[in-house]
Amino acid sequence: MAAPDFWDNPDNAQKTMQELTRIKESVGQYYDLVSRHSDVSVLWQLGMDEQDESIYGEVEETIKSLGKELDHLDMMLMLSGEHDANNAIVTLHAGAGGTEAQDWVQMLLRMYVRWAESNKYKVETMDFLAGDEAGVKSATIMVSGSNAYGYLRSEKGVHRLVRISPFDASGRRHTSFAAVDVMPEIDDTIEVNINMADVRVDTFRASGAGGQHINKTDSAVRMTHIPTGIVAQCQSERSQIQNREQCMRLLRAKLFELERQKQDNKMGELSGDYQAIEWGSQIRSYVFHPYNLVKDHRTLAETGNVQAVMDGEIELFIEAYLKQGKSAGK
Repeated sequence: MAAPDFWDNPDNAQKTMQELTRIKESVGQYYDLVSRHSDVSVLWQLGMDEQDESIYGEVEETIKSLGKELDHLDMMLMLSGEHDANNAIVTLHAGAGGTEAQDWVQMLLRMYVRWAESNKYKVETMDFLAGDEAGVKSATIMVSGSNAYGYLRSEKGVHRLVRISPFDASGRRHTSFAAVDVMPEIDDTIEVNINMADVRVDTFRASGAGGQHINKTDSAVRMTHIPTGIVAQCQSERSQIQNREQCMRLLRAKLFELERQKQDNKMGELSGDYQAIEWGSQIRSYVFHPYNLVKDHRTLAETGNVQAVMDGEIELFIEAYLKQGKSAGK
C-alpha cells in the first residue's frame, strides 16, 4: 500500500484494502481473545486467593462466551480453500416431483436467503423462473460477503424432501428433489479466457414479476458457450445491459468451475449439468412426515428441528461438512 503506484489501479487497490481489513479483523479477534482470557485468569486467581465465591458466575459466563468465539474462529480456519473468501453464486433447479418439486425449490431458496440475511450477507437475484402453478422452477442468487463461498460450498448437491403434499387432495406422502449448485464468483484478477466469437447471445422477454417494463422488452439475456455447451441466463434486471453484465459474471464462474474440475481430475458434472436429480443421489434429506428429521448423508449430522432449518439455521450442517473436510485433509 505504500508503493507510489498503489492507486493506479483502483479496483486492485480496493481489493487489497478489503483483504487488509479481513486480516486485521482476524488478528484483532485473536488478540482480543488472548486479552480476555488473561483477564478472566487474573480474576479467577484473585477470587481463589481471597476465597470470594461471588466471582464464580462472572468467570463461568466469560469462559462460555470465549468458548463460543473460539469455536467460531476455529471454523473460520477451516475456510482455507483458494476461493473460500469469495462471493457465492447459488443456483437451484427443481427435479423429479413436478409442482411439488418446484415448491421445494422455493422453500430451499427462502432457507438460503434467511441464512444469508442472518449472517449479514447481501443477496442479489441473478435469475428467477417461476413454476407453472406454484413454486420456482429455477433460480440463481449471488450471496456477497466474506467467506460466503467457503460456507455455502457445503450445500452443493441434491436435496430430498419427504412430506404430505399440500398439492395432493388425497393427502398422500410425496418425495421431491431439488439440485443446488454453488460456485465462487470470479473477479477480474483471475484470468478466464472467453472468446466472444464462441458465445451465442440471445435476448428474450423476461418472465415472472418485474412490472410492465420488464415484460414488454427483450431485457432477459441468455449466453451459450458453444465449445462447452455451458449456458448462463439472467433476467432479474430491468435493463438488458445489466442482465448482460450479470450473465457474463455467471458464465465466467461456470467456465472457471469447469477448468478447476478438470485440473482436480473430478468426474462430477459441471454446474448446470447435474447428476440425476432423483432418489439415491441426495446429499441431505428433509423429512416432514411421518417424523421430523433433517439428515446430511455425507456427515451424518442431523436435527429434529425441521422448522429451524427451513428458517435458515443450517450452521450444524455447514460446520460438520467443514470439519469432515479438515479431518480428510481437504
